[in-house]
Amino acid sequence: MSRFDPIESLNDAESLAHYGRDWTRFWPARPEAVVFPRSTDEVAELVRIARREGLKLVPSGGRTGLSGGAVASEGEVVVSLEKMRDVLELDPTEPSLRAQAGLPVGELQRRATDAGLYYPVDWAAADSSQLGGSIATNAGGIRVLRYGMTRDWVRGLTVVTGTGEVLALNRGLVKNNTGLDLRHLMIGSEGVLGIITEATVALTRPPPEQSVLLLGFTELAAIMPAFAELRGGLNLSAFEFFDRSSVEHVSKATGESFPLDGECPFYAVVEFDDPDQSSQEKALGLFERLAEVGHVSDGTISQSGAQAEELWRWREAISEAISPRTPYKNDLSVRVSRVPEFLESLDRLVGEHYPEFEVVWFGHIGDGNLHMNVLRPDDWSIDDFHAAGKQLSPRVFELVRKFEGSVSAEHGVGLLKREDLHYSRSRSEIELMRQIKAAFDPDGILNPGKVF
Repeated sequence: MSRFDPIESLNDAESLAHYGRDWTRFWPARPEAVVFPRSTDEVAELVRIARREGLKLVPSGGRTGLSGGAVASEGEVVVSLEKMRDVLELDPTEPSLRAQAGLPVGELQRRATDAGLYYPVDWAAADSSQLGGSIATNAGGIRVLRYGMTRDWVRGLTVVTGTGEVLALNRGLVKNNTGLDLRHLMIGSEGVLGIITEATVALTRPPPEQSVLLLGFTELAAIMPAFAELRGGLNLSAFEFFDRSSVEHVSKATGESFPLDGECPFYAVVEFDDPDQSSQEKALGLFERLAEVGHVSDGTISQSGAQAEELWRWREAISEAISPRTPYKNDLSVRVSRVPEFLESLDRLVGEHYPEFEVVWFGHIGDGNLHMNVLRPDDWSIDDFHAAGKQLSPRVFELVRKFEGSVSAEHGVGLLKREDLHYSRSRSEIELMRQIKAAFDPDGILNPGKVF
């Protein structure tokens, strides 16, 4: 008989390995057990059991994180929310949707679409990730340029704190100016303050039909002028860049041929409103202007939704294509206007210290977020490569601090960047975070060792 009865639990080796880690592979998966609550009350009961028996809990969603935030490597109990996936209410008047935390984000998007509505926060792993985890990490994705982060869409949360208390935060209200909004403390907190069990998110009207430009840039310095030109002439929803190495890895992984001729150092997928293809002529005119001044050397525009998806795949398939190389990832951000200068400085720094490493660059150029992926050489062990990455990171983060940026734009802190938080946050801020943690989780049982 399990100590968690009647709540379902597993402790076989395969389940422990599967549920004890996220997409990072730098820490072993060593949980004591995995439990599967089906309600907020059961989550609260688990917290009470943990307090009574001295257990540590790691909240777990789709485990698509890239910072070790869902790793259980020290005998913790994984609290998987995957059985809590019910849609509890869809309100077309507000409009909003309330669901349990385990609902896959892709399913949330489909439910909204079926109701003639739209949930705009989107990323490549949307079908694998879960609503609660996306809120706990404040997920961003490919359309932050227009729609912002997950935080901008959360209307209400139900949360179980580290004392087992259940909090109903904001209750889905549009307006509520009654003191501190604790909901926003939970968004992006990575499960260290409470376990999110339900959420109410805002929905919106579907966007008009979109078209996609795929552009090849002549040099790094051409990207920001092109971004400004295109944003001034089109209603953009995304501006995603990637380098030539990204193209080569995706082509190798998929067997597909890149749709542009020749080679450029950088590319961008640009998505814009194009109802009834009414913006095609304007888009082509902007492309011709950019080509005349030497910013772009090649490009193509989608003529259908299927073609738009094909162009998007060259950006969305990058992470999966490079995953066999166990990339050491840095998810960085600076102010949008400083992206080219920062990227040039960063590329130079990596080349000076680790010339044998291949670096793949991609990111959300429209919001200043760059993904630096250092690929593990085939003849390096994961441990040796991780150690080399740890040696490189302080130099990278010093540069981030110089540019007044963030060492984690959207992936969170978790275990990966716990020791690096001071590059983006002051000593006073970190101490206040610890005090807030103690108020919500006095016994330190929720996701211990993560963030700070």
